[in-house]
Amino acid sequence: MISEAPESSIGLLLSGGLDSSILLGHLLDRRYRVRPFYVRSQLIWQREELHAVRRFTHAMATRFDAHRGLEALVTLDLPMADLYENHWSVTGRDTPDLASPDRAVYLPGRNALLVIKVALWCQLHGIAEVALGVLQSNPFADATPRFFDGFQSALNLATGGEIRIVRPLATLDKRRVMQLGAEYPLELTFSCIAPVDGRHCGRCNKCAERRAAFGLIGREDPTLYAAT
Repeated sequence: MISEAPESSIGLLLSGGLDSSILLGHLLDRRYRVRPFYVRSQLIWQREELHAVRRFTHAMATRFDAHRGLEALVTLDLPMADLYENHWSVTGRDTPDLASPDRAVYLPGRNALLVIKVALWCQLHGIAEVALGVLQSNPFADATPRFFDGFQSALNLATGGEIRIVRPLATLDKRRVMQLGAEYPLELTFSCIAPVDGRHCGRCNKCAERRAAFGLIGREDPTLYAAT
C-alpha cells in the first residue's frame, strides 16, 4: 500500500477526522517520521477539528514514543470565509443533514487550497512528500488521480521543486480503512460539520457517515452526539 519509510519526514494533512487520523497511525506504525499539518480556514468546525487534531496527535505521540516518529504539529492559516461567503460552511445555516447526498458537502476547490499551502511549506523545509487521507470511495473531482497528478506537476513547474502528493489509502474502501485503524483511539477524532457545544451534532451528513463507519467493523460508536 505504501513504500518503505524514507529517511526524511513526510508531511500529512490532518483534519482530525477518521481517515487522516488513521493514516497518521498507519504511517507511524510503518516507522515513518511524520510532520502533521492543520490548516485553519475559518469554517464553522475549525475549533473542534483543531482540538481533535491536538488530542489525537498527543495520544499517538505517547503511543509511538519509542521511535519518536511524530514531529510537532504545524498550523497554517488560509481563511476561506471571504471565498465561500454565505455558504453553510461559514454561516452554519442549512447544513446538509442525515438524508443529504454526499455531493451536498462538497466545498469547491478546497483540496487544492489546503494542499498548496502545506506543499509549499514542505518544499521550503526540505520535505519531499505530502500525504492525504483520500479514500477509493471519494466521489469528488478534486480527489481523483487525474487531479492530483496535474496539480503536483503544476506546483513543481511553478516552484522548480520536486514535491510528491501521495494518497496511501486511495485503493481502500471505508471498511478496510476502519479495520486498519481499529486499534487507534478513534474516539478522539472529529467528523462533524455542525458542532454543538464542542460535540458532534448527530444530525449532519458527516455524523451519519461516522456512525456508518463504526458499523462497518462491528464496533460500537464511542462518539458523544448532541442529538441521539
